Amino acid sequence: MKTMKHHFSDSLNFFVAGCLLTFGIVSHALAVDADWPKKPILAILSFPAGGSTDIFARAVAAPLGEALGQSVIVENKPGAGGMIGLQAAAKAAPDGYTIHISALTNQSISQALFTNPPADLRKDFLPVAQLGSIPHLLEVNPSVPAKNLPELIAFIKSKNGNFNYASQGNGSLSHLEATLFLQRIGATGTHIPYKGSSFALPDLIAGNTLMMFDSVTASLPHIQSGKLRPIAIAASERSPLMPNVPTLGQDGMKAFDVENLYAIYVPKGTSPAIVSRLEKEVRRILTNPDFKARMANQGIHPEFQNSERLTEITSAEHLKWEKTVKSANVKVD
Repeated sequence: MKTMKHHFSDSLNFFVAGCLLTFGIVSHALAVDADWPKKPILAILSFPAGGSTDIFARAVAAPLGEALGQSVIVENKPGAGGMIGLQAAAKAAPDGYTIHISALTNQSISQALFTNPPADLRKDFLPVAQLGSIPHLLEVNPSVPAKNLPELIAFIKSKNGNFNYASQGNGSLSHLEATLFLQRIGATGTHIPYKGSSFALPDLIAGNTLMMFDSVTASLPHIQSGKLRPIAIAASERSPLMPNVPTLGQDGMKAFDVENLYAIYVPKGTSPAIVSRLEKEVRRILTNPDFKARMANQGIHPEFQNSERLTEITSAEHLKWEKTVKSANVKVD
């Protein structure tokens, strides 16, 4: 009897000690999260300054930093279809001081195109919130005689493959759009990949490349100044900023609309409390009427989706582009 009481007493003491230890760990974690952030937060992007990802990211980073009481510092790490930036963010400590502002659609395409990619949004990150979308458009240098899609198709075919076309880089949405477009019209050309819009647009403006699929946001200033000519919007609807520019579907190329999505992720292992705080602050920013109006003037469509919904969207985007890349037999140059 004494032995049974002794064992019961030991078990009870062990249980209590375990509970206290667990409570202590949880309390410590909560205390740490409550103090977060104590220093600036790094926001890693996979594209260079001046492109749509950079413009949207910086627009969100400034008010996010104000809400958190610490600066959110944007760091551009372009290259390899977004994989350099993705890998850097995936390897960061999951302590809430590194976030990844992702061009989700671009990243999903790269994931499908590259063999043994070094990181994966679905496996190495936790979703925080969807930010919104930015439409792409097909544009040309003004020296190109074509003023609309049928004229451009005829002009491209007359070149018999003897022309260059630009993209935001190997494995980017811009690359895939151009590849699919040329496949659809039965033409070929020489692909010139860049490390993003800010590197590709000067050559397009100079006439070193003939055409490019790019974001409305990055190209808009050059279109407004007459340095580039828009041919068609690669989306389901026209852009309010260019109401006279038809969609590809309206100009004869059906089923060619792409929703280029953007979202925020954190390295896997980041505290749920930090994810929740980020999600809450991002929602406040994206639903602010002044912010939405300011973004609309740059061709950006803010649209908040929470972390749970972003999980579903991320999986759906990867599946969609895996199928597209496979069916189109697209290869990285």
